[in-house]
Amino acid sequence: MLMRVRKKLRIETDRLSLRAPVHSDFHSWVALRRASEPFLAPWEPSWNIDHLSRRAFTNRVYWAQRSMSGDTALPLFIIRRSDDQLVGAITIDNIRRGPAQAATVGYWTGEAFARQGYMREALTAVVHHGFHVMDLSRIEAACLPENTPSRGLLERSGFKYEGVAQSYLQINGRWRNHVLYAALRMDRRGKTDIG
Repeated sequence: MLMRVRKKLRIETDRLSLRAPVHSDFHSWVALRRASEPFLAPWEPSWNIDHLSRRAFTNRVYWAQRSMSGDTALPLFIIRRSDDQLVGAITIDNIRRGPAQAATVGYWTGEAFARQGYMREALTAVVHHGFHVMDLSRIEAACLPENTPSRGLLERSGFKYEGVAQSYLQINGRWRNHVLYAALRMDRRGKTDIG
């Protein structure tokens, strides 16, 4: 179910609300990121020295607002509705219009909420929104080859393995290869056993 309230996007799932970050999320975001740092660090770009600062978070909120207004990205926080707890975040980014109608999806979840199905629920909802509301044709994702949980999530969510990108992103201070996946709105490809 999709709701628009005063131009603010909110995607609802069985257990979650997906919405843009707001300034009042700062303390819950910092607490979750700080508590999950050892869990997240192997899979993410190195954090800037001010990553957890109020100023960096304020910039993140303003970036989210500009990105959504300009249709360049859709950054959403994942909130568990039962207790209004921040679980993680998911972003459709690098939106390419015109003949491509494509974008990239990225996500993270706090360690305390991993392997409980929250990210699959969020990813399924965001992909549906991307295809049926944003009119995207292709949503791409990439992860480190050894990130078995993320690869499994993508495969269970209908993404198909497409190959390897050499030196794709700097992760934890090093240029790293990534495996590439994609979901297509009108996917006629069969199941792949590669990867």
